[in-house]
Amino acid sequence: MEELKFVVVDDAVFMRRLIKRMIEENTNYVVVGEGANGHEAIAQAKKLLPDIMTLDITMPEMDGIMAIQEILNVSPKTKIIMVSAMGQQSMVIDAIKMGAKDFIVKPFDKSRVQQAIDNVLKMQ
Repeated sequence: MEELKFVVVDDAVFMRRLIKRMIEENTNYVVVGEGANGHEAIAQAKKLLPDIMTLDITMPEMDGIMAIQEILNVSPKTKIIMVSAMGQQSMVIDAIKMGAKDFIVKPFDKSRVQQAIDNVLKMQ
């Protein structure tokens, strides 16, 4: 099985580290890039063409919702998993309508992260 490439985008460094650790505990997953806002997410998608990107909704400069369309334009095969805080259900629904494939809600546990990854891998 080939290695899956992930990009983790969140404005909080500790959240990026937490998500990265949860992802890389599975040996076939590698986090190849990180970003702190939507602009960085788009740049990473263009440069790295990741299989999966975790994308925080609320970030400075450009939020995750605004970045979805451009990410999918530069890397159409990337599956986006939104990362949201409690109470952002309407934003999550908007994100799914725009092309995100799944979501995880903070605070999340490893099993939910893995479930989201499994869910998007089943999609074509």
